[in-house]
Amino acid sequence: MTTVDGAFTEIVQSYLSAAANEMKATLVRTSFNPVIYEVLDFGISVYDDKLDLIAEAPGLTFFLGANDYAVRRVLDYYGRENLKEGDVLISNYPYWNGAHAADATLMAPVFDEHGKLFSVMLIRAHWMDLGAKDPGYVLDSTDMHQEGLVFPGTKVFSDGKPVQEIIELIKFNSRMPEHVLGDLNAQVAALRTGERRLHEILKKFGRADLEAAIAAIQTHGETMTAEALKSLPKGSWSAEDILDDDGIGDNPVPMKVTVTITDDDFTIDFDGSSGAAKGPINMPFGATQAICKTVFKSLTTPHHVSNAGQMRALKVKAEEGTLFHAKYPAPTYTLWTGIVALELVFKAIAKAIPDRLAASSGGDVPGFMMIGTHPDTGQMFAISNNEACGWGASPDHDGASGLLHLSEAIVRTTPLEVMETKTTMLMERVELTPDSGGAGTHRGGAGVTRVIRFLDDGEFLTVVKKTKSPPWALNGGVQPAANRVTLFPGTDRERDVSTQRTPVKAGDRIRVMSAGGGGHGDPAGRSREAIAADIAEGYVTLAAAKRDYGYEPDA
Repeated sequence: MTTVDGAFTEIVQSYLSAAANEMKATLVRTSFNPVIYEVLDFGISVYDDKLDLIAEAPGLTFFLGANDYAVRRVLDYYGRENLKEGDVLISNYPYWNGAHAADATLMAPVFDEHGKLFSVMLIRAHWMDLGAKDPGYVLDSTDMHQEGLVFPGTKVFSDGKPVQEIIELIKFNSRMPEHVLGDLNAQVAALRTGERRLHEILKKFGRADLEAAIAAIQTHGETMTAEALKSLPKGSWSAEDILDDDGIGDNPVPMKVTVTITDDDFTIDFDGSSGAAKGPINMPFGATQAICKTVFKSLTTPHHVSNAGQMRALKVKAEEGTLFHAKYPAPTYTLWTGIVALELVFKAIAKAIPDRLAASSGGDVPGFMMIGTHPDTGQMFAISNNEACGWGASPDHDGASGLLHLSEAIVRTTPLEVMETKTTMLMERVELTPDSGGAGTHRGGAGVTRVIRFLDDGEFLTVVKKTKSPPWALNGGVQPAANRVTLFPGTDRERDVSTQRTPVKAGDRIRVMSAGGGGHGDPAGRSREAIAADIAEGYVTLAAAKRDYGYEPDA
């Protein structure tokens, strides 16, 4: 067996990471959809011939984790032996793809000079429309067949050339074909970039040495994870929470998780959670695995480049046919379940290591989207935004204010200029919300208030699943107020909602208020100087400082 030294292994890892990041740059430069090139709502992963992760580019955390599941399920269906140079497969079948039907996964093989499979590359990105029953987001589907055109693992490029029949099928099943086909071609361009770079890496280093380095990288990942597990307490801890509703009825949906840590394994079990929901909040199992990988990596190898070896000690359990393991034909479009569940897993672990974890962030991502026809172009638009929130306070510092939820990784909000240019929304106010962070020895970060006025008629979609329960605090900290979405504030039509599709007319307003982060530690432990600074900087009002901290200003 070929052996390589540590220096060579580091060089190979850098080359592989650089290839994935160049794929990312190509995708961002060439995509049509702001959710891709502005928000970075994608995931790029590179696998070896055994379909073990060897490189990835930063993107949406949940996409990256779900890619590991998708590449195996899709190629089990298609057959690795049927792959050929130049092929590109498309899959968005939720139960294999690990996401909803709008998240199109494209994958392509790379072969060595002898025609043997060396790698499979995968790019997942959100497409704006594939013919679902409603444009934009589907909020009340009861069957996956209401959620758009589905591909199980279908060849969309063959021998380097487009399969025109499939291209036409996509085109004629989309309300926004130019955007969708533009994004398809951008993903293909990114795959071709990766293909070229991997061929160059193969030529430079040779397959035998590359495989030896990759094996060393994965062994190192497994070893580092095992060392990290030793530092964690051993035992089982559980936590519970609710989702506002399933998109069909108003009843809260219960979630439960139990985390068990042993010397060798880290098990996350969702037994006790709701059965399959009628509405589209069910999680494909690949998506459930992805949220668990996010937690696990953050506790074990947060500062190391990702590889398959790091995940071998993680076990995820969810009975098929339940909320966290969707079974055909359960609807899966509104995957906000995973955002709330990520915090739930941390909530369970925090019982074991409160001195190492932050309190809950805003608990959810208040998403919104406007759909309409642009008066300047006469073309349909569908532009979304995931609102920033406050992050939870840590044992040694305050939570950050106005950042995207921790489930979003490097993902960004949609720039105000893009939303105002490409839609008929006008942002009247976007500001941090005073008193929105939970009090504590360390204060939770502030959430965001956004007031939107509409300049023309259209539809406005809100997607948020945690408005009926607040984010959690730690070690005696204070829970902040929950997320809040208010339709038509200041009118006789004013009311609070969570996930809803609302017709709007020119002049209407909607207010979105994201939650702040939970506090950490007894508020009595916060210094007078810190409280005074909070008041001076507008994070906390004097009234709230008196209420939460017993603060009285100097005479």
